[in-house]
Amino acid sequence: MALKLYRSFLVGLTDGRAHSAAHGILSVSCSPLIGDSRVISQGRDGTIKYWDIEDGRLSRNPISSISTKSYHFCKLSLVKKSSCVSGEQYQRPIDSHGPQVAKDCDTSVQHNSSKVPQPESDAHMEGFSNCQRSEYVAIAGEQPSQIEIWDLNTAQKITCLPKHESNGSLHHSTKSRGMCMAVEAFIPSESQGFLHVLAGYEDGSICWWDVRNPAFPLLSEKYHSEPVLSLCLDPLFRGGISGAADDRVEMFYLDHVKCCFVHKKDIKLERPGISSISIRPDGKIAATAGWDHRIRIYNYHQGNPLAILKYHHSLCNAVSFSPDSRLLASSSQDATVALWKLYPPKD
Repeated sequence: MALKLYRSFLVGLTDGRAHSAAHGILSVSCSPLIGDSRVISQGRDGTIKYWDIEDGRLSRNPISSISTKSYHFCKLSLVKKSSCVSGEQYQRPIDSHGPQVAKDCDTSVQHNSSKVPQPESDAHMEGFSNCQRSEYVAIAGEQPSQIEIWDLNTAQKITCLPKHESNGSLHHSTKSRGMCMAVEAFIPSESQGFLHVLAGYEDGSICWWDVRNPAFPLLSEKYHSEPVLSLCLDPLFRGGISGAADDRVEMFYLDHVKCCFVHKKDIKLERPGISSISIRPDGKIAATAGWDHRIRIYNYHQGNPLAILKYHHSLCNAVSFSPDSRLLASSSQDATVALWKLYPPKD
């Protein structure tokens, strides 16, 4: 299958052979952390490929190719760093009913220090302490309830979340969550440079992981009644949005001091299914891609709906804002990609 490169001013610039047509491409990602001229493709054949863009074209051969042996529907996540959005531009979203601390957190993990493992050896974690300078990617693992962290440069698996127990099996609480369906890898300012991962699971739960404590998540919360299909964190990692196969969009805070989820708002949908979520880099608006062929726009500060975009004629599977917050791209199973200019930021 062809991996198509797009520029906002020129669509269909070039094509490059990326993954087998029999399997197709699950996702394509890029980030300033890996450079402006590099892109990652994830195939349904279980491979991740790391590409250079040379003169507007994909390099003939990838920089590296990773055979993950993972066959699933979970899109990879490149590591994200906190945005440089100023406090004046970015305001903590306000819930008219006041913030509510999640009541169903996994208290055995959150509050019982005897069950929280000690950080691993300095030698093992040395790479993670400098992950701002490394190209890491998080994916659902060969064991579908696990998350795997890979180094794109070396094509080596760094760690798994959670790790296997001494007898080689996974903890029963991990298995009960089912498959990992969505991941967001990020480096909060409170973590001293160590990697964190937010993951959504088949049973509707969301877990917050710290690579220094890979045996158990920091906490777990179940916001959905169906599999979580999409997660997105805001530019400062103060909160985020989750979407699922149910009829809910959930907005929440991440309290890094108390280490807990704080529920913000529950948005009821007329029709179920959210495939993708994107929060604009300035932290002001968010977009969702729905199974009902619609792109929905929300005020991220307050959670109220702003617009419904009706262009696609089939299931919408991805939305993404441009780095300058001026454009929104949406894609669909109808084989179209749409570019939208809405609520542009003031210069």
